[in-house]
Amino acid sequence: MRDLPPFISLRAFLDWCAKTDQLQSIPDPVSVQHQMTAVHQAVLEKGGPVLRFDHPVLASGRKAAAPVVVNLFGTPARVAAGLGINLDRVGDLGAFLAALRMPSAPDGLRDALSRWPMLKAALATRPKVIRAAPVQDVVLEGADVNLSALPIQTHWPGDAGPLITWPVVVTRPYGSVAGDINRYNAGVYRAQVLARDTLIMRWLPHRGGAVHHQSWARQDEATPVAIVLGADPATLLSSALPLPETVSELTFAGALNGMRPRLVACKTVPLMVPAEAEIVLEGWVSPTDLAPEGPFGDHTGYYNPAEPFPVVQITAITHRRDPIYLSTYTGRPPDEPAIIGEVFNRLALPTIRAQIPEIHDLWLPPAACSYRMAVVSINKRYPGQARRVMMALWGMLPQFSYTKMIVVVDADINPAHWDDIAWALATRMDPARDVMLLENTPMDYLDFASPRPGLAGKMGIDATTKIDSETSRQWGTVMQTAPQDAKFAADLLSRLMS
Repeated sequence: MRDLPPFISLRAFLDWCAKTDQLQSIPDPVSVQHQMTAVHQAVLEKGGPVLRFDHPVLASGRKAAAPVVVNLFGTPARVAAGLGINLDRVGDLGAFLAALRMPSAPDGLRDALSRWPMLKAALATRPKVIRAAPVQDVVLEGADVNLSALPIQTHWPGDAGPLITWPVVVTRPYGSVAGDINRYNAGVYRAQVLARDTLIMRWLPHRGGAVHHQSWARQDEATPVAIVLGADPATLLSSALPLPETVSELTFAGALNGMRPRLVACKTVPLMVPAEAEIVLEGWVSPTDLAPEGPFGDHTGYYNPAEPFPVVQITAITHRRDPIYLSTYTGRPPDEPAIIGEVFNRLALPTIRAQIPEIHDLWLPPAACSYRMAVVSINKRYPGQARRVMMALWGMLPQFSYTKMIVVVDADINPAHWDDIAWALATRMDPARDVMLLENTPMDYLDFASPRPGLAGKMGIDATTKIDSETSRQWGTVMQTAPQDAKFAADLLSRLMS
């Protein structure tokens, strides 16, 4: 499925960005406190290139030893490139991944042979464990561990301090072994620097890393953790994808890359990590110790309040001889997470359709924090179908449980076009009949509109044409230009304006 060669590392992807004029080096000194975020935000909003800050300045005023790269996935085209494809092929990749997750039995030899790419992708998920890796060129332990030496950004004026924003956090459940990669979870969770060798890990209860941590904490044992900074793009994007809990992100990255992922054993914790990464922080998450994390600016566009989250004791920092520090910011869209979410929306559609076949299209508006609102178009066949689709979506993935508004429209409406949505709401929806309200459902803790943390209502709006028992009135007929008249107009205007 790849249009581009596999990117075995972050720097391989940066080389590709440079060759395609999508990398801009900044030689000027830029502070990791607020300044870097301001530059990044301005460039991202213009659809600009990847930025490499060659002279980042630490909070102490000293020059950092490592350059900082931001805006890696600042355009949809670069997100698609990170997946190995051109932007117009995201739907094809989504269909391929849906088939990979739910394969059907082959219909004869010809069909079996046509599935060789799928088999090859499955085989590519088997990791290759190596003994020596670039990410362990330098190993720092004990008194040499010093997080303040890294160019970790403080993004917004109201932030509590330095915050790691693009980590791939690797964990495994209690009772598993280090070599059982299929039981690993790799998620993107922000981490606040508390001291030279201490972090706070912010993971919400439903996320895979938190579930693993709970399994260790029930045994009153610390959770081994590896925080990967600067992974290859397939691993980065796999860690951000809403994959089923039974799918390991590290092995899924192999399927995306079309090659076996190369892993290496950590030095001080029983875990495996990507061998070609830039930096790895190894440590243990306390089963009991908590510290107030935040406040920090978040994707909602607000500062979230300080809340208690687990403390991580860092036991080692390993890195390449010349490491690159990968970073980003989160804020009111547009930001990188919103742009990634825009592509993931299209990538996930075939899998969603496989579970809810009547869905024609789906859009998660980036301006609505990417997942707080969904607009769904369906091929409507029976009364009440719009409500069934709403409930199916809310129950399909944990992430959809945080979608507090779903608008369902007919297949003739473009769900990504606000004017079409407004027209459907104005002409096909009655507030007393077509609005469904739910109470006390799961919600993101960061939703300040919720009456109580973690619990909120949900709204479903049926803006579809009403049929059969849904209405007692004769429904109107949509006006459309006849195809032959539309063709006549196009031909006439083409001649007059040529």
